[in-house]
Amino acid sequence: MLNTFFRKKSIAFSGEKHGTVEGSEAADLAAELLIAPTALMQLTMLDARLVVRYMQPQILAKGTVFIREGDASDTGFMLLVLDGEVTVETKVASRLEPIIITLLGRGSFIGELELIDGQARYASCVAATQLRCAILTREALNKMMQEAPLLAAKLMLAVSLRIGVRLREVTDKLKMYVQLAQAMEQEIGARTDAWDGLQAASA
Repeated sequence: MLNTFFRKKSIAFSGEKHGTVEGSEAADLAAELLIAPTALMQLTMLDARLVVRYMQPQILAKGTVFIREGDASDTGFMLLVLDGEVTVETKVASRLEPIIITLLGRGSFIGELELIDGQARYASCVAATQLRCAILTREALNKMMQEAPLLAAKLMLAVSLRIGVRLREVTDKLKMYVQLAQAMEQEIGARTDAWDGLQAASA
């Protein structure tokens, strides 16, 4: 899947291999989004511009499934959304169609967990609109570690902190769902007891 993306024509980031990126709207936007509050705000603008040099710009057509749930063979990249929207979907045993977990837009990172741990994708991601994005591959990350180890360490720390925030958000939602389930169970139990009482009184 990723190789198919890279064969498509895309707008390349401008600038030399090392140093600041100049004259590229896509690169400037990627750098700004990297340090936005919703992304990796632990990075400085200089850090972000250097990271962008290791990223591959890409345009994906609407409807493209670029991450598939359960795929363990194509986990070597993460994606930063520059423009467009992505639906995150998962399969449920009782439904024929997948359910939408969330909708992600500009500034969102996708696939960073699997880039780090190499495990199977936990959900599918579909381009809900035409998608302009920047992709960081595991190969590019390894190259960054060799060429700029301090930058790579800062990037990985920022990504890890972001994953931690998302984990806490999921945990909070899970707690809320458990509380709702318990409240519903108690309500159903109370109504069942009341019904049984009415049945016994009328017998």
